[in-house]
Amino acid sequence: MKERKLFTFLMIAVLLGAVFATACQPQTVIEEVEVPVEVEVPVEVEVPVEVEVPSKTLAFASRLFSPPREQEFLINEIIKPFEEEHGVTVNFQILDDDTLFDRATVQVETDHITTDIIAAHNGKMPDWLDAGYVEDLTDIIAGWDDRHFSETFSTDTNRDGRQYFIPVGADVYLLLANEKAMPYFPDGADIDALTWEQYAQWAIDMAAGEGEGKVCITGIPSKSWVYQFGGSALSYGAGFPDINSPEAAEAWQIWADIGAGDGFVPTVLNVDSCVDPMMREESWLTVFHNARAGQVYSSNETQFTLAPAPSGPTGIGSIAGVSGYAIPNGAPNRELAIAFLEYITRPDIQVKLAKGTGGFIPPVDEARDYLGDEAIDEVINKAVLVLNNGVVSGVPGYLYQDWGAVKAVFDDVFKDMVLNGDGTVDQALLDAAADQLNALLK
Repeated sequence: MKERKLFTFLMIAVLLGAVFATACQPQTVIEEVEVPVEVEVPVEVEVPVEVEVPSKTLAFASRLFSPPREQEFLINEIIKPFEEEHGVTVNFQILDDDTLFDRATVQVETDHITTDIIAAHNGKMPDWLDAGYVEDLTDIIAGWDDRHFSETFSTDTNRDGRQYFIPVGADVYLLLANEKAMPYFPDGADIDALTWEQYAQWAIDMAAGEGEGKVCITGIPSKSWVYQFGGSALSYGAGFPDINSPEAAEAWQIWADIGAGDGFVPTVLNVDSCVDPMMREESWLTVFHNARAGQVYSSNETQFTLAPAPSGPTGIGSIAGVSGYAIPNGAPNRELAIAFLEYITRPDIQVKLAKGTGGFIPPVDEARDYLGDEAIDEVINKAVLVLNNGVVSGVPGYLYQDWGAVKAVFDDVFKDMVLNGDGTVDQALLDAAADQLNALLK
């Protein structure tokens, strides 16, 4: 009985302890609380991105416009507007005629045409046509009804009634005199109808009065002497490059007279272009390329007198050259090349190009409507006068194995018979030179 009470007491104590312990424990209260949370949600946003799309590149290789100032004008004033209009790049490159043709040969032989447009001299055009390297442009040109190309050069640019080259940058030879030379001008002579005999007398009198010669020709070998002489020879009825006919001998006599009178500038054998000697006033008188004459004349028109080349019994003689654009067969950017040629042969662009490069003749009939009354316009007008009314000849370089060697023959005669001669024409020397030319024929 006693043990039972003790057990009951212990149980009560345990229960009370448990209750007490439970009452002393901390209470857990659960409440729902709204907590603001920032969540990044991806949003599609259009961001403009400039992507450089490569433009087409038109490869244009030319023998024309080689002087740096001409290249600069062509690139900045003619090519750049075309590039901007069409969103393209024109890769303009200067190559001489032989290098241009040789590179085309390599491209054809490797079946890898990379050139889109070429500009070749008319003396080299037969080689391109014989090789079949350039495209027939006849039907394309027929669609350009706002321009007509000069017929003067059609024998070079065309073959069998089809046109392969588009003429550009024609040239003839003009007389240019410093005003300091005018006191020695022959009495009774007309500057616009000067004869070669009067020209020689002018040179001789000027040398006597100034104590040194003032006439400029390009005396460095393989430059322009062959053309300067050739123009005078045509004036007497000779052909080109005729060196020993009776007519050619008459022309040689003019130059021999000037040489005997010490009429050439003392540095003549070091002259590769008459531009600098005329600009520096070392030379006062010359007959040379109209674009180079234009460069000097337009620099100060009050300082110079410009006139047609002197005349002989048959008229005003001049070598007349022209270059021509063509598209190689298989050109990678043919349609773009056509667009460029359409652009650069427009009458207004032709005049802009001619005036900006010294006074080349634009061989587009309608271009002359855009000429004005500036000095450079006078250069072009006088050049056109010589081209239309003179006795002119092209350069038959294609008939010879090496045109540079042809030039050398004329250079040697000038040095031996004119510069170091006594004023007489050595027919035996001319005949020997003619034999050298014949040996150079193909």
